[in-house]
Amino acid sequence: MPASPSTARAINDRLALNLLQREGPLTAGRLKQLTGLSRPTVADLVERLTAAGLIAVVGEAGEQRRGPNAKVYGIVADRAHLAALDVRTEGVAVAVADLVGRVLAEESVPIGGDMGTGPAVEQAVALVERVVKEAGADRLHTVGIGAPGLIDPASGELRDSSGLPEWHRRLVAALQERLPEARVSVENETNLAALAEQRDGVARDRDTFVLLWLGHGTGAAVVLDGALRRGASGGTGEIGFLPVPGTAALPSSTDCEGGFHSLAAADAVVDLAARWGVPAEPGQEPSVVGVVRAAAGMVRSAVRQVREPGAGAGAFRSVNEGGESRSVSDGDVPRSRSDREEEPRPAGGSEASSSPGAVPAARFLDALADRLAVGVASVVAILDPGCVVLGGEVGRAGGDELAARVQDRIARMTPLPTEVRTTTLGGGAVLRGALLTARDRAQDELFTPGERPVQRW
Repeated sequence: MPASPSTARAINDRLALNLLQREGPLTAGRLKQLTGLSRPTVADLVERLTAAGLIAVVGEAGEQRRGPNAKVYGIVADRAHLAALDVRTEGVAVAVADLVGRVLAEESVPIGGDMGTGPAVEQAVALVERVVKEAGADRLHTVGIGAPGLIDPASGELRDSSGLPEWHRRLVAALQERLPEARVSVENETNLAALAEQRDGVARDRDTFVLLWLGHGTGAAVVLDGALRRGASGGTGEIGFLPVPGTAALPSSTDCEGGFHSLAAADAVVDLAARWGVPAEPGQEPSVVGVVRAAAGMVRSAVRQVREPGAGAGAFRSVNEGGESRSVSDGDVPRSRSDREEEPRPAGGSEASSSPGAVPAARFLDALADRLAVGVASVVAILDPGCVVLGGEVGRAGGDELAARVQDRIARMTPLPTEVRTTTLGGGAVLRGALLTARDRAQDELFTPGERPVQRW
C-alpha cells in the first residue's frame, strides 16, 4: 500500500534532517543527489523545514555565490540546548551543547563522601545552572544523565542501592523539579560509555562487542547486533558481582566484594601495584590511574630503547618462569606466561640497565591482565562478542600494553576469537554518551513531522 502524501512528506523531511546532521550544511542540489528525490520535492521540504525553524540558510556555495541553487542550508543549532551529566561517587561533570551536539560549556566539581545529601544535591544542581548560563542558553530541552547503578527498565528510574550515595537518586528528582520544561532521563554510566564507543570511539566498526569499564569500580555493557542490551531488570553487565577464583569470599546480593570487583576495582589494582613495587607518577599520590599509566609508560619506554640502533641484546633482560635470563626481542616486553597471578619474586634475578622499573612494571601489568582475563573469559564464553573494549580511565591508562596482555590470555583460555581493544574516549565516554542520547531524544521530538511551533528552547 503506497504511503499517504503526509507520510511521504514526513519520511522525506526526516531523511533530509538526518543527512544535514550527519553531513553538515548542504545545498538543495546536494540534498537532491543524496536523497534521490526530485527537485520540486526537495524544494518543498526545504520550505517546510525552514518555516518550522529547523533549518536556515547558513552560507552560499559555488564560485559565483549567486542564486537559489547556491544557498547552503544547515540545522538551526540553537533551536534547542541539551545538557549531559556524568554522575560519579566522588563528583559530577556537566556539559551543555546545542542541537547538533557542539559543546558550548563544560565543568566538573568534586563532591566528598562526607558531604550531606542535601548539600551534595544543591552543589550539583548549581553546577548545571552555572554551565547553562556559561553556554548562553536560556533553557534546556533535554538532559541526559549517566550514573552508576541499575536503571529500572520499566520506569527508567535509578534504583535504590545501598552501595551508592543517596544524593544520586535525589539529584535526578531535583533536576526534574528545577527544570520542569526539560526532558530528563537517566542511564547506567557503562551503557552510555558503550554507546559513545560505538558511535564515536574504538567500536565504530563493530555491531557486537562488550565494554569492560575499569575505574573506581567495574562494570560491563553489552551491545549485540547493534543494540544495547539491558536485561530484564536493567542489570546486564553487573560484572562486579561475578563470582571468580582468587577472592576470599563470594559476593552477596547487596555487596560485590568477593566478586570480580575485588580483583579489578581501583583499590585492588593500587594494592596489586604496590606488591609489585610499581610507584605512582612522580609527585602524585598513589591512584589507580597513576600506577597503571606509570607502569604502561615504563614498559613503552623500555620497548623504545631496545628498538634503538645499537641497544644490543643486553639492553633489557628479564627472568622467565623457569628462572633463566632471556633477551627482550624487538617489540617484546617481559611477560608472565602463567595462567594465574603469582606472588612477587625478588628483583635480584633480573637486570634492566636501560629502564630499571620496567621489569616490575611489566610483571604488574601481567598480574593485572591475569585478573582481568578471568572476567573477560566468562563474558566471552557466554556471549561470544568477538571484541572487548577496555574502557574507563584505567583502560585508557593501560593502553595497548594492557590490552595486548589480556588478549594474549583470552586466546589461551577460549577457542572463541576475541579482539581486545583500548578505549579512545576513556572516562569521558560517559559524558559523551549522555550527550549523544540527549541529542537523539531532542531530535526525535523536534524532527517529528506535523505542526511544529517555532519555539526556542
